[in-house]
Amino acid sequence: MSMLRFAAALLPLLAAPALAEPDHPAAHAAAGAPGQASPAPPNAHLYFIAPANGARLRGPVLVQFGLRGMGVTQAGSTAAQAGHHHLLVDSREPVAPGEPIPADKQHLHFGAGQTETNLDLPPGRHRLQLVLGDARHKPFAPLVASRVIEVTVLPPARHRRVRRG
Repeated sequence: MSMLRFAAALLPLLAAPALAEPDHPAAHAAAGAPGQASPAPPNAHLYFIAPANGARLRGPVLVQFGLRGMGVTQAGSTAAQAGHHHLLVDSREPVAPGEPIPADKQHLHFGAGQTETNLDLPPGRHRLQLVLGDARHKPFAPLVASRVIEVTVLPPARHRRVRRG
């Protein structure tokens, strides 16, 4: 193989890692310009597979995420029309358009592309909402979010002692 053909074949392989970096200009083009939300298709739909709205259950709570019209990927990935999940727990504040979704006990990030989790929630009523984030943890435009659901976590079951006699 000639040196010219070898260099031509090698060049795309050397450039690929740079294009995959979230701070590379090509990554910003795929994920929306800095300060702007990444575009989402109008038919994207984010929803809870489980639990159902109004569910009364004991912990840990299995939460399964559903998504149609877009794909799920890892945080930092600039794949077109794909993002990663964020689960809002007992948050009353809407996510800010164009701003990264906070990372705290009320805003759980699933940056490895997870589509379910087990939550250890204390007994009581809880509000849950899913929001899809782009490569930079920013919500898409239009917003890709589930409706808010409420679940009630019951106290642990009491075990009756059986007397043997």
